[in-house]
Amino acid sequence: MHGCEAAYQVAKRNIDVKLYEMKPKKMSKAHSSKDLAEIVCSNSFKSNLITNACGLLKEELRRLDSLLIKCADETAVPAGQALAVDREKFAKTVTKKIKEMKNIQIIEAEVGEDIHLRDFAKEDIVIIATGPLTTDSLSKEIAALTGTDKLYFFDAAAPIIEKDTIDMNIGFFGDRYGKGDACYINLPMNKEEYEEFWKELTNAEVAKLHDFEKKEIFEGCMPIEVMAKRGIDTLRFGPLKPVGFTDPRTEKRPYAIVQLRQDNKEGTLYNMVGFQTNLKFGEQKRVFTKIPGLENAEFAKYGVMHRNTYINSPELLDNTYNLIKNKDIYFAGQITGVEGYVESICSRNGSTD
Repeated sequence: MHGCEAAYQVAKRNIDVKLYEMKPKKMSKAHSSKDLAEIVCSNSFKSNLITNACGLLKEELRRLDSLLIKCADETAVPAGQALAVDREKFAKTVTKKIKEMKNIQIIEAEVGEDIHLRDFAKEDIVIIATGPLTTDSLSKEIAALTGTDKLYFFDAAAPIIEKDTIDMNIGFFGDRYGKGDACYINLPMNKEEYEEFWKELTNAEVAKLHDFEKKEIFEGCMPIEVMAKRGIDTLRFGPLKPVGFTDPRTEKRPYAIVQLRQDNKEGTLYNMVGFQTNLKFGEQKRVFTKIPGLENAEFAKYGVMHRNTYINSPELLDNTYNLIKNKDIYFAGQITGVEGYVESICSRNGSTD
């Protein structure tokens, strides 16, 4: 994603850009679209309010003519006070705008396999914006370039559900404390329902991952089954927090609540907020359909876990994201160690001048 931002910012300054992209020739396990800037995790860019850091960053990026924030605004879906996007339309919009830039040449090739970092001419300026899903071959080249082994943590994505399979006799639209545009679908649970769900979740079978023995899990995107094992009430003080809601059926605060956020413009798909998971697909279907209102849910996409690669930026880069050992090479985005879409966009936008 942030590679597109870097390409755009450089190209609009009348500099020719070669943008290397391995898709659709090769896809990672988390990717499914041939478009650039595919979102594989949450479709939320977080708060739009300028009273917090992320909202203020977005407003600054708008004033700096950020391509990705512009595309996010154009493909936004209802999400209360947050900026969330239709992930497919967002990727298509970014791809279209990048292809319209006459001085950007998109080259479908995998760096690390089809072409190597050492192959770039010495007079070239190289920006490595490979993102969290860096291939093994490129990771090895980056390790050789930086003189250090790659670092990583595990991240997860939440399932996406077809809206017309949600039981709206149980679910209701609303936002916490009545703030926002009542655009989330809320599924209330009583104590018995919650504890049965928690029991099934904590005993469900997870998918095995390579290199998962160390369990380096990002706390901000923790699999819900891992969080649940920390205690029976952990979810009720986290993603299933019921405060600020009233169950229309009982006129009382529910014991727990599951929220779903619109995932496409048409409003036919909703993702499960906070339900990042590494459960096997069959287990996701079995366990999550125990949530009241999701008994007949159809899953458009199941949650997945993947490895995020990053480098030791404080030791390797200067304050412009330039590699200290090689002034012709820059890094950008999540591989530098920042976390989040907006933060990744800033990491490149702020260092192009």
